[in-house]
Amino acid sequence: MAQTKEQCLEFLEKAREAVSELSVAEDGERQMERDEQQLVQSLEAERKRMTDAVQATLKKRRQEIVASYDSEMNKVQDRLKKARAKREKAKNQGIRERIAEETQELCTYNKELQDRMRDVFRRGHVPMFCRTRLYFSLYHPRWAKEMLRLLVFVALFFAALPWGVYLLLPEQKPLYLAAVYVADILIFGSLYVVIGNRTKTRYLDALQEARQILDLIYGNDRKIKVITATIRKDKNEAIYDLEKYDDDIARLEQEANEVAEKKRDGLNTFETVTQHILQDEIESPYRERIRGMEQELAEIRQQLKVTAAEVKERRLAIANGYAGHLGREFLEPFKLQELAGIIREDQASSITEAIEVYRKRSEE
Repeated sequence: MAQTKEQCLEFLEKAREAVSELSVAEDGERQMERDEQQLVQSLEAERKRMTDAVQATLKKRRQEIVASYDSEMNKVQDRLKKARAKREKAKNQGIRERIAEETQELCTYNKELQDRMRDVFRRGHVPMFCRTRLYFSLYHPRWAKEMLRLLVFVALFFAALPWGVYLLLPEQKPLYLAAVYVADILIFGSLYVVIGNRTKTRYLDALQEARQILDLIYGNDRKIKVITATIRKDKNEAIYDLEKYDDDIARLEQEANEVAEKKRDGLNTFETVTQHILQDEIESPYRERIRGMEQELAEIRQQLKVTAAEVKERRLAIANGYAGHLGREFLEPFKLQELAGIIREDQASSITEAIEVYRKRSEE
């Protein structure tokens, strides 16, 4: 049975109202979804701020505890370092005194030998340069140290010096190098031979006697070195009277161990007790805000759930009541109003005809 004009208009008005109400409900649903997302982000940010505040405070407090104990430990270590330095100084002083005591006889004998050698030089009127150990190394070498001095002298005057002179020449040629070496040998070699011949023949007796005295001095020096090395290698420190230093060091080491133990106990107390108290104090104001936000989020989600159900119900109602007659194309308030206008103007007697008129207008 065909609908009357009034029935068509009433149908279109109800459809428009239903579509408008659905649009309002959908807008509300979208707003709630945005509010939910924003609140979720705010809640996550607040939780992160709480976590960061807890971590920063606990880290700072722990660093303060460590710094406090480390400062005390550094003071003890400084005193311990000074005590060990004093002990080492006292030990070295004891070693020096022991060396001086055990080598006193040899050192005194060496001084007597040196006096005797000076007297020999003086009686023999030996020149000053012949009284040096360098002279004996160059002309009367006998000991390894003297042999080494002779080798250094030869290397310096008969190798390094001519080579240095050659490098200073404006032009380097093999012939110039040979000439430099020949000149060096003639000059310094001749000088060496002349000095040796004149001194050995003129002061032979005095030099031989001085050589014997010098050998005794070298022998004593070697004995002194052996005694010194033996004393320095001796592990027995009881003779140096270091007990008071050892007692002080032991006391400071015990103090250092006590500070280290207190540090471990302090950190353990902080980790097991203090940090939990601090964490609870820091989190307390955040928890109140977080609980409020969680409650608000729960309410929004509940409202969103109700609104989503309402939107679903309205969509189904429109689909069952109006979509079959109008089609999804005309389930819009403006188009429904246009269709109603077409029927009021008697341009169509039914909704189907009104749809055809609307489409023809749209095509024009």
